[in-house]
This record gives sequence, structure tokens and C-alpha cells, in this order.
Amino acid sequence: MSLEGEKDILGLWAGTGGEGAKFWMSVLTDIKNRGVTDAFFLVCDGLKGLPEVVGNVWPLATVQSCIIHLIRNTFRLASKKDWDALKKDVRPIYTASSPAAARAALEELTEKWGKKYGAIIRLWESAWEEFTPFLDYDVEVRTVICSTNAIESLNARYRRAVRARGHFPTEAAALKCLGVPPLTLQWGRSRDPVA
Repeated sequence: MSLEGEKDILGLWAGTGGEGAKFWMSVLTDIKNRGVTDAFFLVCDGLKGLPEVVGNVWPLATVQSCIIHLIRNTFRLASKKDWDALKKDVRPIYTASSPAAARAALEELTEKWGKKYGAIIRLWESAWEEFTPFLDYDVEVRTVICSTNAIESLNARYRRAVRARGHFPTEAAALKCLGVPPLTLQWGRSRDPVA
């Protein structure tokens, strides 16, 4: 996102399947080689190895876990009958005024739910270092930097468009269907999935 609040798509990478640290290293290196010399803040969905890759490409960048992913994963690990109570107990963590307040809220969650849902506590503990950076910002800024939903929404629209058309003879044909200009095809190509 620019200082004016505008969001740009820096490229599309179409391919065959999985995305791992090696894939993201190639994507971020490609973006850096095209002129993005530094990144201030990068929000990711919890992929293992991604914070290290970001640190290799842009050492000063802050890596933030997607809060929406953390919340979704919290409820995936819990029984549906406990969702309402958990919702009330998890909310103080991600709406906390500071990292210290968030830690206190996590300790309360641990005390109340730790025995029943140890996996939820481990989820938050393992994501803690990448969860807390956005807590240093005002609420208005937090709403912009807390989630990967914008890019996921775009990816979902692209997937729907490609699936509706069926088979494409080449990656370029699929990307052309999405309205991607030829220049983007040249510098955004990879063998890995849309990013």
C-alpha cells in the first residue's frame, strides 16, 4: 500500500500447486529486483519459513501474522458449542491496547481454556512474535495491516474466472483471461501458484 492509501498488484505468479519458503523467496526476490528496495510491513497467513525469507530479502521489514487467520484457526480447534464463549475471551487479545495487555489477555485465556484447548494456546504462543507488531499502531492503522483478506479476495476472484473458462493451453492464456497486461506476464511469471 502506498502512503496515499492505494494498493498495487506487483505481479502474478501462476503455477502448479504448493507454495513454500522457496517459492516465496523467488517471488520476493523478483519484486526486489524490479525496484522494491525495501518493505516496511508484510502481512502473511502463517506460512512456516516466510518470516525468515522476508528477513533475507528485506531485513528491516516487520512481519505480521494475519489476525483473521489466527482467529479462524482458533475456532477450527474448538468445539462449536464453545465458540461464543471463546469469542469473548479471544477478542481482548487482538484488540488489546499494547503487547503487554495482549499478553495478559492470553494468560487469562490460558487459565480458562488451556486444559481443554491446549492447541489453541499453542497456536497463539507460536504466532506471538508475528502477531504483536500491529499492536504498536492506532486502531485506524490496525484495520489496514491486520489481514491478508484483500489479496485473498483478489485471488478468489481470479480462481473463479479461470475455473469458469476451463482449460487454458498456456499460463499466458490464463493470465490474459484475467486481463493482465503483457508486461506483467513477462516479469510476473513463475512456475508456482498465484500470489
